[in-house]
Amino acid sequence: MVRRRAGVLSGFAVIAVVIGVGYLIGRRGYLGGGGREVLTKLAFHVASPALLFTTLAQADLSVIFSDRLLVTAMSTAAAAGVFVAVGAARGWGVGRTTIGALCSSYVNSGNLGIPIAVYVLGDASLVAPVLLFQLVGVTPVALTVLDLVSGEEQRPLWQRLLTPLRNPIALGSLAGVAVSASGLTVPGPLMDPLTLIGNMSVPAVLLAFGISLHGSTLPLRGAERAPVLLAVTLKAVVQPLVAWALAAGVFGLDGASLLDVVVTSALPAAQNLFTYASSYRVGEVLAREAILLSTVLAVPVLVVVAAVLG
Repeated sequence: MVRRRAGVLSGFAVIAVVIGVGYLIGRRGYLGGGGREVLTKLAFHVASPALLFTTLAQADLSVIFSDRLLVTAMSTAAAAGVFVAVGAARGWGVGRTTIGALCSSYVNSGNLGIPIAVYVLGDASLVAPVLLFQLVGVTPVALTVLDLVSGEEQRPLWQRLLTPLRNPIALGSLAGVAVSASGLTVPGPLMDPLTLIGNMSVPAVLLAFGISLHGSTLPLRGAERAPVLLAVTLKAVVQPLVAWALAAGVFGLDGASLLDVVVTSALPAAQNLFTYASSYRVGEVLAREAILLSTVLAVPVLVVVAAVLG
């Protein structure tokens, strides 16, 4: 039990330190006025596609066929669906609602989920189902929606249908899945530089997020208060509760399997969502505040989950 609590705190401490460094960079102005934008573009167009390709190209796609993935998919859909319904009723706009739906359901399965899985669940591979589901299923769909609503209104239909193939994040993910499904092995001289470039993704995202915190107002003080509160509540409370109810009540999971799906569902919103919001210039404040607050709330939530189900 003590080890699991320490694992939760250790995982969050790593994230907090890198974000703190980003904040200091922003405060000191070391990267100039365009530092955040450069890091965001680097992550979105170069580093993140490389990371997703190298991750998925070597992944075991058989993990997607499991009860755990069904629980993840259903709890994700439930949380995102509530935000979409409220956003539609309140007239928050398609782009803003899409970002909010992601912040309500898209968990930090990579740079935070992996260390949490190692220290709390004892196996880093246990985050693979949610990681694959988000990269292969959720990300291409969400970014396609953002592309369509932010693009030119009069684009031909055939160009709209090819939207996913114009997005670097989606391209990296789909290419990685194709390589894994084919059984091919990418030669070292090609994979090694891609891995090196991909390793820039997480620190670039976290540093850009930290820079964005400098000069920003305190959370829940501006016009985004209502959507931020809704997204954080759905992410920190509703999604893990739905995952627990589905896993235990519908699929009959217990023990380590139950702990696994609830822990992964209780992870906070992923930092790369801020990269998406910044790249499309929509819902940036919503993304930043929802990520920050859900990350803070995830600490006590995960400690409670580990204590009750562990």
